[in-house]
Amino acid sequence: MRVLIDYRPALRERSGVGEYMHNLVLAYAHQHVADGTEVAVFTSSWKDRPAAGLSTDLAARVVDRRVPVRVLNFLWHRLEWPPLETLGIAVDVVHAAHPLLIPSRDAAQVVTIHDLFFLHDPLATRAEIRRDYPELARAHAARADAIVVNSRYTASLVQRTFGVPPARVHVCSPGPPSWRRLGRAPNLPHGGYVLFLGTLEARKNVGALLDAYGSLIEQKKQPAPLVIAGKATADAAGWLERLSRPPLAGHVRHLGYVPVAQREDLYAGARLLVTPSRDEGFGIPVLEAMSAGIPVIAADRGALPEVLGDAGVLVDPDDVPVLAAAMHRMLTDEAFAADCAKRGLARAQEFSWDRAAKVLHGAYEAAIANKHSRHPTAPHRDVHPA
Repeated sequence: MRVLIDYRPALRERSGVGEYMHNLVLAYAHQHVADGTEVAVFTSSWKDRPAAGLSTDLAARVVDRRVPVRVLNFLWHRLEWPPLETLGIAVDVVHAAHPLLIPSRDAAQVVTIHDLFFLHDPLATRAEIRRDYPELARAHAARADAIVVNSRYTASLVQRTFGVPPARVHVCSPGPPSWRRLGRAPNLPHGGYVLFLGTLEARKNVGALLDAYGSLIEQKKQPAPLVIAGKATADAAGWLERLSRPPLAGHVRHLGYVPVAQREDLYAGARLLVTPSRDEGFGIPVLEAMSAGIPVIAADRGALPEVLGDAGVLVDPDDVPVLAAAMHRMLTDEAFAADCAKRGLARAQEFSWDRAAKVLHGAYEAAIANKHSRHPTAPHRDVHPA
C-alpha cells in the first residue's frame, strides 16, 4: 500500500491539528516500516521547507512542493485541481488533514474531521475555514472513501450531521506524549501556576477563565499565577488587553506559542490545567496534562467529558462562579488535587498512538475497498492486513 498523508499543518507550528497529524504519521509509519507499506508525507509552502532529518524521524518519504498553501488550497477546494497525479504523485491512498478532499484520479480519498465548529459558529472561524468548509464539507464527507475523526463525540456529530454511515467513520484518538521526567507521579509543584494551553480563538472561551480568575483575586483568595500559552488570533485582542489592568495586572502572563520541545518544562511548572472551551473535537492539552500528573478542570462540552472522564472536574464553562470555585478547591485542597492527578495518570494510559495507528491502517484498507466498490474500473491493488 502506498499512502500519502497531508503534513502541512505540522510544517511550521505544531498546535492542535499539526500535533495530531505529526504523531499519527509518526506512529503509523514506524508501525509499518517493515511490512511493505510505503508512507509519504506531503508538504507545500512558498517559504517554509521541511526540517532536515524529517524523513528519518518520521520513517516516511517527504514529498515537498514549493506552492503557497493558500493558493494550493484554493485550487484544490474550489476547482478540485490539480490532481496528485498531475503533481507527479502516484499513491493508493491520500489522506487530507482537514475535512476537504485532496484531488486524485486514482487514489482512495480520506479526510480528517477534527470538529464541526466551522458549521456551528462559522463567524468565529477565519480564512479558508470560513470560506470553504461550511459550504463544501458535507459533499466532501459524502464522497470520501473513509473519514478519520479523533473522538467518539466527533464521530457521532459527523454521522448525524452529514448522514455518513458509521462504517466509513474511524475513530483515531490521540495518545499521550512520552515525557522525559513527568508522568510518574502527581505534579503539584509548590508555587506552581494555573495553565491554559491552546490557540487563543473565540471557542476557547478564555474570557470566562479571566473572569473566574479575576474574581478569586478580588475575593483575596490569593490564587496561583495564571499562565496563558498559545498563539493569539484576532479574537484574543480584548483578552490580552485585560492583562494589563486590575485585577489581572501582575498576576497573568501570556507566553504566546510554545514550541513542542519546550512543553514539558511548561507542564512541569503547572499546578493545574484549565480548559474552558465551548467546543473541542478532542482536547489534546487535557490528555497531555493528565499524562503529566497535572489535575485538570475542563468544560462539560464537546469531547472533553469523553477525554477527562472522572479524572478531574467538569464544569459549565459559562458559569464563572462555578469555574472560580473549582479552581479555588483544586488549588487549596491538596488531597483532592492529588487524587485527581492520580486518576488522570491512570486514565491517560487508556489512550495510545499505537492503537490510533492500527485504526488508521484499517481506515486505509477500508478506503481502498470502498473506492473499488464505488468505481470498479479504477486501478486496484490487493491489500492484506499487516
